[in-house]
Amino acid sequence: MSGTFLGYRRTNGDVGIRNNLLIIPTVICANQVCTRINQLVPDTVAIPHQHGCSQIGADKQRTFDVLAGTGKNPNVGGVIVISLGCEVIDPEALAEEIRVTGKPVEVFDIQSVGGSVKAIQHGAELARRMRARLDEMEQSAIPFSELKIGVKCGGSDATSGLASNPALGVAADSLIQAGGTVVIGETTEIIGAEHVLAGRCRTPDISDQLYHIVDRFEKEVERMGADMRGGNPSPGNIAGGLSTIEEKSLGCISKCGTAPIEGIIEYAETIPSNGLYFMDSPGNDIECVSGMAAGGAHLVCFTTGRGTPTGSAVIPVIKITGNKKMFERMTDNMDVDVSDMLAGTLSLEDAGEIIWREIREVSDGKLTKAEVLGHNEFSINRIGPSL
Repeated sequence: MSGTFLGYRRTNGDVGIRNNLLIIPTVICANQVCTRINQLVPDTVAIPHQHGCSQIGADKQRTFDVLAGTGKNPNVGGVIVISLGCEVIDPEALAEEIRVTGKPVEVFDIQSVGGSVKAIQHGAELARRMRARLDEMEQSAIPFSELKIGVKCGGSDATSGLASNPALGVAADSLIQAGGTVVIGETTEIIGAEHVLAGRCRTPDISDQLYHIVDRFEKEVERMGADMRGGNPSPGNIAGGLSTIEEKSLGCISKCGTAPIEGIIEYAETIPSNGLYFMDSPGNDIECVSGMAAGGAHLVCFTTGRGTPTGSAVIPVIKITGNKKMFERMTDNMDVDVSDMLAGTLSLEDAGEIIWREIREVSDGKLTKAEVLGHNEFSINRIGPSL
């Protein structure tokens, strides 16, 4: 296999491994219009969500940043922003933030065009024209040093920490050795093992930042008067053989390999190039992956022992498991099976190479099972109350 993949070189120099036309509702009130346009025009992606109204301060900014970051993701070739016309998220400002990438962006509001039916008709016509232009774009050979991947686990069981996570860690090391970028998240999933990751931070300041985001999360849980042990490990984790947060976390962190951590970034913040980074994000599968996509990840490798089918709106999600029974039961959803590690017939290095090969093939255009099935999940992590 060559050291390059076929990608779409964007105006600003970014590279996409997909060429999505993205339809963004700025507010829940525009969801139906966006969804109907998506249904009418093939090869478009919509990201309905429940936010954009009755938000203030940092919470409002969070929604704006995630929507803008998703539109700016290099896998997106063009964007249509659709608003109701009276929400707190400014559609023109959102469109302008995405336009800095140089990609085409159209924007309109439902109230001005005359209601939902006219908005659907207007948006569908825009989408057809933009999709036709995107289909004319040519691909070029791109080195793997320009690839950014997220590593995530969900629906974990005892096989996750023993097989799929460490195998993914080997693949993560392979990408970093090729000059690429890896981002790991899930602040909730490193508690009890944060000292291990802190010891891998490039500088003491980065280590302090890691401890800070863990402390910040724990204090927020305390403020709510809740006990995290009621939800982590989850009932599914426990049924799958995980006993404590510490056991789960030690398995979780193995999926990012052995490279030093070059920096800590906030949720949905742009992921720097080259090396390993930690994004402060929730363990919730869709919110975490959506944050990585908004940060610019090209794809996410997602390990699961219990079987999690979800994908993502604008980036491929590769499903990896070390649970043979689950792989056979949910073969419709799983891309890679490394369960032979537990039978002693597949080495850690060979399992990592299998995942690394899958990463290269998906980057080069191979569709994941989640893409084939149309799993376009999207969710924004909130940080404040609704008004």
